[in-house]
Amino acid sequence: MEQWAFVGRADELARLRTVATSGSEHGLILSGAAGIGKSRLLHESVAGLAEDAWAVHCASANIASSGLPFGGLAQVLPPDPPAGVSPAGLLRWAADGLRTEAGDRPLVLAVDDAHLLDPPSAALVHLLVREGATLLGTLRTSEPVPPPITALWTEGLVAHDELAPLSIEDSRALLATLVGGPVEAGSAQRLGRLGAGNPLLLRELVMAAVRGGELTQAYGFWRWTGRLSLAPSLTELVDARVGSLTTGVRDVLELAAFGEPIGLGLLLRAADPADVEAAEERGLIRVVTDESRRDVRLAHPLYGEVVRRRCPVTRSRRLLAALADLVAQAGARRRDDLLRVAVWRLESGTAQDGALLLDAAAQAFARFDIDLTRRLASAARDAGGGYPAAELLATALLFADEPEAALAVLDAEPDDGARRITTRATVEFFGLGKTEAVETLAAADPADPADAARVRAVEAFVNLQLDDVTRARDLALAVLRAPAAGTPARGLARCVLAFLAALSGDPDGARALLEEAGADRAALRRDIPTLQYAFQMAEGTLVSVSLDLPAIDGILAAEFTDLAQSGGFGFGSGWVSLLQARAAWLRGHTDEALRAADQACATLAMARVYDGHAHFARATIAALRGDHTLARSSLETANGAASNATGLYYAWRQQARAWTSACAGDVATAVQVLLEVAADLRADGFHAVELIVLYDLVRLGRPELAAGRMTQLAATVGGRATPLLVRHACADADGEAHLAVAREFAGLGYQVFAAEAAAGAVRIFRADRDPQALAASTLLADVLARCDVLRTPALLSVQPALTVRERQVAELAADGARSREIADRLFLSPRTVENHLQRVYTKLGVSGRNELAPALRLLPQ
Repeated sequence: MEQWAFVGRADELARLRTVATSGSEHGLILSGAAGIGKSRLLHESVAGLAEDAWAVHCASANIASSGLPFGGLAQVLPPDPPAGVSPAGLLRWAADGLRTEAGDRPLVLAVDDAHLLDPPSAALVHLLVREGATLLGTLRTSEPVPPPITALWTEGLVAHDELAPLSIEDSRALLATLVGGPVEAGSAQRLGRLGAGNPLLLRELVMAAVRGGELTQAYGFWRWTGRLSLAPSLTELVDARVGSLTTGVRDVLELAAFGEPIGLGLLLRAADPADVEAAEERGLIRVVTDESRRDVRLAHPLYGEVVRRRCPVTRSRRLLAALADLVAQAGARRRDDLLRVAVWRLESGTAQDGALLLDAAAQAFARFDIDLTRRLASAARDAGGGYPAAELLATALLFADEPEAALAVLDAEPDDGARRITTRATVEFFGLGKTEAVETLAAADPADPADAARVRAVEAFVNLQLDDVTRARDLALAVLRAPAAGTPARGLARCVLAFLAALSGDPDGARALLEEAGADRAALRRDIPTLQYAFQMAEGTLVSVSLDLPAIDGILAAEFTDLAQSGGFGFGSGWVSLLQARAAWLRGHTDEALRAADQACATLAMARVYDGHAHFARATIAALRGDHTLARSSLETANGAASNATGLYYAWRQQARAWTSACAGDVATAVQVLLEVAADLRADGFHAVELIVLYDLVRLGRPELAAGRMTQLAATVGGRATPLLVRHACADADGEAHLAVAREFAGLGYQVFAAEAAAGAVRIFRADRDPQALAASTLLADVLARCDVLRTPALLSVQPALTVRERQVAELAADGARSREIADRLFLSPRTVENHLQRVYTKLGVSGRNELAPALRLLPQ
C-alpha cells in the first residue's frame, strides 16, 4: 500500500517526453488541482532521460522558499553566489552556471509548483527558456502565478495545458495497484466516483478503508462495504484544499454539499450571490450547464463528505428542510426532485407524508439503489405507508441478501392478500432456496381473478427455475388468457415464455415476447418488485444461449449494468459479471473471463440461490485455460453451493463437469456427461442449449456423436452461430471445410471456436501431407495471437511437446539460419542439427523449414 506505483497518464507522459527531447519545442506547463498527480507525472517524464544526452535539473518550489531570492531553484544552482553583484548580474551568473554545467547537452528544467517560485527564480526560468532551454513545469489551478512564468505561454514560448483527472480506467488500475489486486466493479465505480480522478485523494480513501476494515477480499477481489472512514490524513487533505471560509461561503458550501446538484437559481435564492461567486472563484463549487439548465456541484465529491460530517446536527437539519422547501415551492419539476425532496425531508426530520416517501423509495428502487430504498421504504412504513411500503422494504432486504429480515418485515404486516403470498414465497425461494415455496403458491386460491393471475404468474416463474417446464408454460399461457390479469402479471408471464422460447432455440419469438414485456417493466417493478429483474434474467438467457456477442455487448453497455454495479444490487452485479465472462471466453480473452468469473463469485457469495452458478462458470473457464486444479476446486465449491431452487440451469453445471474432466485428460467421462445432459435437454425441449452441448462433443473430437442430431436442430434453432456450429460438426475429415468454418468463426468474434476449427484443419492437412497445412497453421497462429491462455484438447492435439534443444534448433531454422550456423551457435555437429530438425518435422507434421515459423507459433510460449 505504501508503494504508490505510477499508473495511467500514458498520453500526457508521452507528450512531456516528446517536448523534452524534440529540440523544436521550448516547454510545456501543466496546471491542475492539488493531488491530481502533477508532481509524479513530472518526475516520471524526466526520469528516463539519459544524463549523457540531456542536462536535466529538477526543482520543487514551496512556500518556505518563496520569500528567498533564488530559493525556488536553490536545489540546482551553484552554492556560492558572487558578492556585490547587481540583481541583473546574479541572474546572469545563475544562467551561465547552469549553461556551463550542461556543456553541449540540451538543458531541461523540470520545475514543480512553479506558481510558488520567488521573483528571481521565475525571472531566471524565463531567461533560460528564451535562451533555448526546455521547461517542463506544473502549476496549481486557481493559484496566482509569477508574471515571468505567465509570460512564457502568453508570449508563445511554451505550451500551457490543464491536467485532467484520471480516467475511469486509470482510476481502476490505480485502485488495483493500491490494494494489490483487482477491485470488484461496483466498489471500483463508487470509490472512483468519490476520488473523482484525484490520485492522492483516491489513495487516502483506500488507505482509510483498509485501516477501517471496510475493504475486504473474497475470491481475489476487493469489495468496499460503502462505509466511508474519514481518516485524519484525508480530512487534512480536504481542509488544505478548502482553506479558511467566511460564514457566507461556508453556507454556500454546505448548501451545495447537502443539495448537489442544486439549481443555480435556487442556490442564489438561498444564499448571498456574492458568496456564491466567491465560492466559484475559489474553485470550491462548479457550475455545470446542461442545455438550458445550470446546476451547481461541489468541485470534488469528498468536499461533501467532510462538510456534511462536520456540520452540526441542528444546522444540517435546518439546511435540509430549507432545501426541501425551496424545491417544493419551485414545483419539483425535475425528474429527480421527488426523490431528493423525500430524502431531505427524511434526514431533516420533517418527513410526514408516507405516500411521498413510498414514491421516492420506488424511484430509488428503479435505480437499484438498494440502501436508499431501504431507508425510504422503512420511513414510509413508519409514516403509515402500509403494506406496499413493507413489501418494498422486504424486497430491498432480499436484494441486499438479508432474506430473514425481509420475512420478519412481511410477518409484521397483517395483510394476507395475494401480494403478501407472492412476496413471501419469492423471498423464501430466491432468498433462502426453499423449494416448498412453490407449493404455497399452488395452494393459494384468491377469490379475485386479478389476484389469482398474479399468483399464477409468480408460480410460473418459480416453476421455471425448478425446471418444471410444462407447468411453467401452462401457467404463463393461462395468465395471458385471463381477461382479469393485470399488466404486471402479463409482463411476468411473457418473461417466462421468453425464457422458454430462448432455451428452445426461438430467439425471434423470445425477443418479441421481451419487447411486449419491456413495455410493462415499470408496472412489474411497482406491483411485483421482488421479481423486477425477471426481464433482465430472460434477456441474459436469450443472448447467452444464442451466443449473440453484439447483444451481450449491448446489455453490458446499457444503463442497467452501471446501476446494478453501483447501487449495491449484488445479484444484478453478479449477473452482469457472468455475461462479461461468457462474452470474454468466446472471444478467447480468458484472462478477462476469469477475472469476470472471479468477480461474480465474490459478488454472489451472499446470494445463496445463485452462488454456485458463478463457480460453474469459473470452473469451465479454468478448464479452457488448462488449469485443472482451479477447475476442480471451483467445481467442488459450486457443487457445495448449488441450490435445488435453480434446476433450470443444470446444463451449465454438467458442462462444467465435462470440461473439468476433459482438462484432466479424461475425455471419455466428459463425453459421457455431455451425452447424458444432451438427452435431458432434448426431453425438456431446450434445443438451443442442447445444440451448444452437442457442439462441445465436436470440440472434444467426437463429432460423429453429435452431427446427426445437430443437423436436425439446424431447422429449429435460430441464431447466427447455428449454421457454423452445424457445418463444423459435419466437416468430418474435410480439411478445407474446417478451414472455411474457422475463418467465418473468427470473423464473427468466436475466437475459441475458430482456433479449434483451424486446429482440426491443421491436423487433417498434416496427416495428408497437404501443403494447405501452412495456410491452416498461419490462420491458427493468427487466431491464437488474439487470445489469452487456451489449452483445450483440440488445440493441444496440434501442440506437441518439443524438447528444449529441439525448440532452440527449430526457432533458429525458422529464422533462416543454416544447419552449419545453428551447429556453431549451439556447439553441435551439423548431423545432430539435422537429426533434431527431422524429429521436429515429424512432431509438428510439417515438411520443411518454410513451414516451421507458423507451426512454432502454435506452441505455448
